[in-house]
Amino acid sequence: MYIRFYLPLLLALLAAPAAATPNIEHWHTANGARVYFVPTRELPMVDIKLVFDGGSARDKNLPGLARFTNSMLQEGAGPYDADAIAERLAMLGAELSTESARDMASVRLRVLSDPVVRDQAVELMQWIVGKPAFAPDTLRRVRGQLLVELQEEQQSPSDVATRTFYANAFEDHPYSLPPSGTEASISAIQRADVQRFHQRYYVSQNVVVVIVGDLDRAQAELLATRVVDRLPEGAPASELPTAPLIEASTNRSIDFPSAQTHIFVGQPALSRLDDDYYAFYVGNHILGGGDFVSLLFEEIRERRGLAYSVGSDIAPMRAEGPFIMRLQTRSEKAGEAVELMRTLLIRFVNEGPTAEQLAAAKKNITGGFPLRIDSNRNIMSYVAMIGFYGLPLDYLSTFNGRIDAITADDVRRVFARHIHPQRLVTVMVGPESSSGNHELGATKASIPANGASSISERRH
Repeated sequence: MYIRFYLPLLLALLAAPAAATPNIEHWHTANGARVYFVPTRELPMVDIKLVFDGGSARDKNLPGLARFTNSMLQEGAGPYDADAIAERLAMLGAELSTESARDMASVRLRVLSDPVVRDQAVELMQWIVGKPAFAPDTLRRVRGQLLVELQEEQQSPSDVATRTFYANAFEDHPYSLPPSGTEASISAIQRADVQRFHQRYYVSQNVVVVIVGDLDRAQAELLATRVVDRLPEGAPASELPTAPLIEASTNRSIDFPSAQTHIFVGQPALSRLDDDYYAFYVGNHILGGGDFVSLLFEEIRERRGLAYSVGSDIAPMRAEGPFIMRLQTRSEKAGEAVELMRTLLIRFVNEGPTAEQLAAAKKNITGGFPLRIDSNRNIMSYVAMIGFYGLPLDYLSTFNGRIDAITADDVRRVFARHIHPQRLVTVMVGPESSSGNHELGATKASIPANGASSISERRH
């Protein structure tokens, strides 16, 4: 196969850098799909990503339905069964993958830009997204795989902490639903449920098409039209509700047979379209997002030796996503570590960063930004985010300027607006002997051998 002849050359070329600030072109297909295109000529490759507003936030009363549907796409479509799809992708030297998260579900294709190879791969992608078979025997097999993944999650203290945090921080909001579902919901999902979900959300009015690669505008327009050709027009997904405002702090403690206690502390904070995003991003970098140069790392790990791993993250989404401080520590140090984490947060909300901390953070963020868009794959990820959330087309080219413009007053203002230390959700997953669980007044729960849990909560 001539594809295999090109492979050594491609492996060498993949390391080539992409443009530092790519130019994003945007248009709509005739059936309403939104298209975002970045031409890159360094590699003879094309990356295509279809992003649907069909993540777990759309699961409603069947948690895991979005992931179940997304996982079924490659298991047979149109004239191809799962084996035929895999064989054809291998023959073409193409990669195809699917992914489902809270906000979105996606299908990604990577293929040579050679028209003959590219068109065959796109034809296969058309079938996968537009005419999946959802065969009953495949449904049973995928169900089994998802149940095994659930069992694996239940053996991971970090996964248990994540699931518990979202359930408590978002209460009845769609973000509270676990993307991987539950044993009961995965077992209950039927073929008709998967078909109905696909028919509702995998439509041209609900998709963003991202194309990055060795094409000109005319070629990209034809490609975008083709890749969504088998999708019905449908309608965009409905707006998500605003995340709930936590009324009082909640502590949850789960007894888990792990070597360390895993701790999450946080609350819903801001959406991806919030104007405060840049200032919050800089502030979080200083507080805990900057890893080894952050306040949490310096105070909790370096000075006190209370944690092996510590930091903070923001996950802004279509609705308000969470701000989370996280750490792993010895069980007997859990209570002390959490109290110090909370103290540092309160101090940061009240005082903000110093001039030196702000300058160092901005230099670190802007200096590292080119590395985040140094490949077609990275560019595609950013452009998918821009398209899905409707961010400005100049987002990448103006990012460093927006960061440089942030002041210490900006950071103090947005943290005071979005972070309420009296309304934090704290989740501790670790051995029952953790003295910190009792010091914090957290209600205890246990994880039996099968991973199931019964957890009550206590507010204060």
